[in-house]
Amino acid sequence: MRILLTGANGYIGLRLLPQLLELGHEVVCAVRDKKRFSQNKDLLDKIEVVEIDFLQPAKIPEAIKNIDIAYYLIHSMSGSTTDFDSQEAKAATIFNEIMAGTSVNQVIYLSGIINTEELSKHLKSRKKVEEILYTGNFNTSVLRAAIIVGSGSSSFEIIRDLCEKLPLMVTPSWVKTKCQPIAIRDVLQFLTGVIGMEKAYNESFDIGGPDIISYKQMMQQYAETRGLNLFIFDVPFLSPKISSYWLYFVTSTSYKLAQNLVDSMKVEVITNDKRLQEILNIEPISYKEAIKLAFYKIEQNQVISSWKDSMSSGRFKKDLNKYIQVPTFGCLKDAQSIKVENPEEVLLRIWAIGGNTGWYYGNWLWKFRGYFDKLFGGVGLRRGRTNASEIASGDSLDFWRVLLADKEKRRLLLFAEMKVPGEAWLEFEIDEDNILHQTATFRPRGIWGRLYWYTMLPFHYFIFEGMLNKIAKG
Repeated sequence: MRILLTGANGYIGLRLLPQLLELGHEVVCAVRDKKRFSQNKDLLDKIEVVEIDFLQPAKIPEAIKNIDIAYYLIHSMSGSTTDFDSQEAKAATIFNEIMAGTSVNQVIYLSGIINTEELSKHLKSRKKVEEILYTGNFNTSVLRAAIIVGSGSSSFEIIRDLCEKLPLMVTPSWVKTKCQPIAIRDVLQFLTGVIGMEKAYNESFDIGGPDIISYKQMMQQYAETRGLNLFIFDVPFLSPKISSYWLYFVTSTSYKLAQNLVDSMKVEVITNDKRLQEILNIEPISYKEAIKLAFYKIEQNQVISSWKDSMSSGRFKKDLNKYIQVPTFGCLKDAQSIKVENPEEVLLRIWAIGGNTGWYYGNWLWKFRGYFDKLFGGVGLRRGRTNASEIASGDSLDFWRVLLADKEKRRLLLFAEMKVPGEAWLEFEIDEDNILHQTATFRPRGIWGRLYWYTMLPFHYFIFEGMLNKIAKG
């Protein structure tokens, strides 16, 4: 079948795509920006990619007019705490309008479990999107999931951060709320299993794992699986706002996502039926097995996607291209270069920068800058990187965003998403003469921007020179 995959650059979309190809389907991926579609060339040769912004009325691309199936995987929760629900409703409405000009027969939507009367804003928004999709001129199949557990998922990474960093926790009352986590592996089985299935037309199904546990038990079972000592004391007086700040400072999540997650964690998300599980003969794995599988992927460096690479995890909302041309006028620069003996080894070190590898020199200063950034509402260093050795345009890299990663041209360009009074770029390039150029460019905003740059000059002198030498010589 010919399938349209919206949200193709998101956490679920990136994992669903190879599954669809393996099943023999033709896939058209809808993304807002082709340049940040993180896929290798071999896979790109097997698919078609179209640019569609579902928040803007758009002409219907020829490539999607003859589709059979469409996946609707568009979410906005991590981008806003106020109007994400109106954005999600608008995107669903525009999606319906675009689908009206295609031959689509079935739309598959991954939603949230909505089995209680009192819903969070997040779950109300998911329900509203369902209602909008049901008005489309196609058959709608809705799969409702709770917490999705997998390497790189926001829920898994938050629990991982908490348990790995805090052996003793004082937690708010929402840790007693029950939920039914499901492994990403099982979610993908359900998503592919309903393709063309008439029993799933204009139906909604709950999907969940076998365990109904509280968030506290999720953390305890994580610690047991990892062999960690963990002591949790829950108290009733931590407000949602304090809880959000607590998650924001301790974990890699953004404050906006933390606020929306805390709001949702007050609501039980437990499945009401096992119909789809029985129809497709799927036996979901346990929460502990899902944790073990996630760490297998992490240890094998096989993490396909991470929520941290979402544009909404940092300063960017869209369009990396406006920053890819590094400005010259009105800028302050630190430019250094050095001859390298083995450019291929040097390139590998450049491509491994950040995350667990660190920044090669003065790592404690980078960490201090990360803590300072987090204190003032920035992203800090906790996002790390998704893959230990590969990076692509659009990826997050600690408190940077990758603008360009071109191994053939031996060039890496980063843009700062930390809190700075201006705009900052960091570039590495190896030229034809095997000279490594490292350039930090800062476009200050007003007098405070210039004061910031000159205040940081002593640190720049040591950090940038030391980093260049370490990258060049190993």
